[in-house]
Amino acid sequence: MIDANNASEMGPFSPERTGSLPVGDLVRLCYSGKYTLDEMKIKIKGKGGLMSYLGTTDGRKIEERIKNGDEYAELIYSAMAYQIGKEIGAMATVLEGKVDNIILTGGLAYSEYLVNIIKDMIEFIAEVVIYPGEDEMKALNEGVLRVLEGEEKEKIYENEVLY
Repeated sequence: MIDANNASEMGPFSPERTGSLPVGDLVRLCYSGKYTLDEMKIKIKGKGGLMSYLGTTDGRKIEERIKNGDEYAELIYSAMAYQIGKEIGAMATVLEGKVDNIILTGGLAYSEYLVNIIKDMIEFIAEVVIYPGEDEMKALNEGVLRVLEGEEKEKIYENEVLY
């Protein structure tokens, strides 16, 4: 079984995305008259997550702040790790515990501090594999090549994407 979430709208918050939000509060904010649709989109994806809380998406800067005694930065970074671990645990339940590996990837996977918090919560589920870095451009390139070579048909996203 394979399962996933729409990371732009669900799950834990990330460096620039809010992740899941309380729907009622979000609706009230949307209809408050304070923000336009475009401003709300940016608040949710682009200026959400770590950026909204700490003004940066750079794990190195956040860890430096934590090292220098910034308790708020530590709270937010730990909260993100908590939400990531919680989402992984939720996925493990729908897989009935039949998890071969848990793979942590992305730029923040370089952060031993963050990775260790997450690993402490989840390593009982399955082996945790760390694959740091981001390969979005490579993946996009490979996808275009598959379309150009006739291996896949392109998909036009009209109503599926809000951004």
